[in-house]
Amino acid sequence: MEVGEVVQELLNSDKTAIAINPGFGPEGFFDISKSVVVSWGVMAFLMILTLIMTAGMRVNNISKRQLIIETAVVKLKSLVRNGLGEEAKEYTSWITTLLIFLGFSNLVGLLGITPATMDLNVTAALALQSIVLVQVASIRKHGGIGWIKSFAKPLAMIAPMNILELGIKPLSLCMRLFGNILAATVIMEMLKTVVPILVPAVFCIYFDLFDGLLQAYVFVFLTSLYIKEAVE
Repeated sequence: MEVGEVVQELLNSDKTAIAINPGFGPEGFFDISKSVVVSWGVMAFLMILTLIMTAGMRVNNISKRQLIIETAVVKLKSLVRNGLGEEAKEYTSWITTLLIFLGFSNLVGLLGITPATMDLNVTAALALQSIVLVQVASIRKHGGIGWIKSFAKPLAMIAPMNILELGIKPLSLCMRLFGNILAATVIMEMLKTVVPILVPAVFCIYFDLFDGLLQAYVFVFLTSLYIKEAVE
């Protein structure tokens, strides 16, 4: 099977998880896609995990479990804060949450589930959300007038290019995440065809674990970088 055929098969596969036909509106308009269900599943898992892991926390005489959790959270927030810088540190919690969500969303591939990030609609929504946050951060820092004037920096003649970046940045974030997850899935499908047992299992660990976490970090790193630039 050629690479093009694998890509077409993945992109053209039925993405509907729950078909809803209320009797009005375009056919398929109300259907719920598999990527939405997977995203809901990841969020539900993280919420339940959070409730379980934070139950019984206390200030003094903390348990080993609480120590491990607090250490992990502090390390993650420190990693994110270094990318954001001091002036944008108030967005640390949001970016950390995004990192955890993307990381777990990409890791579901280890369970044989297609990651939600392999749906262009999901990556586009995440990218759009991130860029909106970047602009909000800029407006909060510089005010509405200052935000508008920032498009003319450092020279007024490059204002059209700066405005164009409003569309380029989310497109870049969207396509980078989608493309890398799709590429990893294509490679795995090709490996399963050529060597059906041992080799795919080894590469599955690499692409779903290492590469999945790496792509999550790259996404939030670029978002942090954009926010840092916006508040300078």
